Amino acid sequence: MGLNVKPLADRVLIEPAAAEEKTVGGIIIPDTAKEKPKRGKVIAAGVGKKDEPMTVKVGDEVLYGQYSGTEIKIDGGDYLIMKESDIYAIVG
Repeated sequence: MGLNVKPLADRVLIEPAAAEEKTVGGIIIPDTAKEKPKRGKVIAAGVGKKDEPMTVKVGDEVLYGQYSGTEIKIDGGDYLIMKESDIYAIVG
């Protein structure tokens, strides 16, 4: 991906995963009822703070809070920018 965005300090740029369209039982969920994705991929990361180096890196799949971050559009794509402390876990 050729995004030219460099988050500052302890911030990360995340590409949210698509919301699930079916439940485990096969019920289709309408767009209006889909939960905001809580999983995504780190696209860019800052260098961290002076005494707190970054834990996540570009390419990591992460879990974050439903209302974490700020939604932004870059080159027509939807992304979230948030502080590393808003990320709960690295998946995988």
